[in-house]
Amino acid sequence: MSYFQDFVSLIYPRVCVICGNSLYQNEDILCTPCQYHLPKTNFHLLKDNQVSRIFWGRVNIENAASFLFFSKGSKVQRLIHQFKYKGKKQIGIKIGKLYAYELRKSKLYDEIDMIIPVPLHEKKQRKRGFNQSEQFGIGLAAIMDAELKTDILFRIKASETQTKKTRFKRWENVNEIFDVKDKEQFKGKHFLLVDDVITTGATIEACAQALHKIPDIKISVVSIGVAVN
Repeated sequence: MSYFQDFVSLIYPRVCVICGNSLYQNEDILCTPCQYHLPKTNFHLLKDNQVSRIFWGRVNIENAASFLFFSKGSKVQRLIHQFKYKGKKQIGIKIGKLYAYELRKSKLYDEIDMIIPVPLHEKKQRKRGFNQSEQFGIGLAAIMDAELKTDILFRIKASETQTKKTRFKRWENVNEIFDVKDKEQFKGKHFLLVDDVITTGATIEACAQALHKIPDIKISVVSIGVAVN
């Protein structure tokens, strides 16, 4: 089996998605140095943090955190670009598992009932081939004691890309484009709403507003990255 794997590696070399260096047999997706040096925020340990403050006065959120700091030209941007635009959906699952191990250390996230990925519009998902937030959620659900649910929150219509839009334009672009199903069935649950990168929080805010149509729920939020200047 080892010889066969070595032969396959000659044709399809296994390389780190960040630095491009060859992976050792015990490594997956990321090499050990790149994984070790990921710029973690540790916001999941703090009730008051840079991500949670984004939503103050805008929508009722229990807790909010991001795994990594995201900035232009960074290794994290390279990682997410490979994930979203190069079809490497296994990256999302890997990052989800890594973050889930961190979240399990925090009392803020120990009573999550269901994991809800930010939904893509059907046309966009068909074009991309997958929903990046769902892949991240799959990784989280594999480690956390919570069920991934993709049939509660949905998009009513497509939206334009959020890139290069102002804070207000981002909010306007996603305002009232989400809705929920089976409002009574999920009454009283604690949802973990997940996305790839939080910038202004407009998309998460719109999703949370829709989810709050369900009676007596709690919403916490996590993302892979949070944008920094």
